[in-house]
Amino acid sequence: MNRIKTVCVYCGSGPGTNPRFVEAANALGKILAENDIRLVYGGGSVGLMGAVAKSVLDHGGSVTGIIPDFLRARENALTRVQEMIVTPDMHERKRLMFERSDAFVALPGGVGTLEELVEMLTWQQLGRHAKPILLANIDGFWEPLVALLTHMRTAQFIRPNLEIDILKAERVEDILPRLDAAAARTADSEKKLAPEVARRL
Repeated sequence: MNRIKTVCVYCGSGPGTNPRFVEAANALGKILAENDIRLVYGGGSVGLMGAVAKSVLDHGGSVTGIIPDFLRARENALTRVQEMIVTPDMHERKRLMFERSDAFVALPGGVGTLEELVEMLTWQQLGRHAKPILLANIDGFWEPLVALLTHMRTAQFIRPNLEIDILKAERVEDILPRLDAAAARTADSEKKLAPEVARRL
């Protein structure tokens, strides 16, 4: 991977209690559009999901929404997007979000956001992908998760040979530079791998 062209954003279908969460979603959408990076997201028009997608569109960017059929009404599928994929279930949604994305960013969110994020971390830990994963740590939202991961490592449930390579950014403007740097490191390391191993990553 030489340049990130699509970013999957995981985030809440609600706005949260902190106004900075919506501000961050709006700012990230603008940055993605201005850098010609397509947003891949959960397809809804409400909460932080809606904020980031509408911001990308409002600034001339491209959006792919991926939403299960049963959530179309509950999360008010955003009809303005250039591409909307309706899946039969959550598993297909997550698979397509993974396949269509070069990197993953987790804005604040709830259990669904956490579940999507942790699945990508698990796949990375098991060597199924090497795509960058970043926590948008707005006002320290993800600090409890970072502390839990540290606790798991201390308790040796995260073993030294199973690395978790998770990026973190407190400021929205730092997100793309950190993703790009991580993607460049991955590209350099893949050049040193046997071709069949590089293809698997």
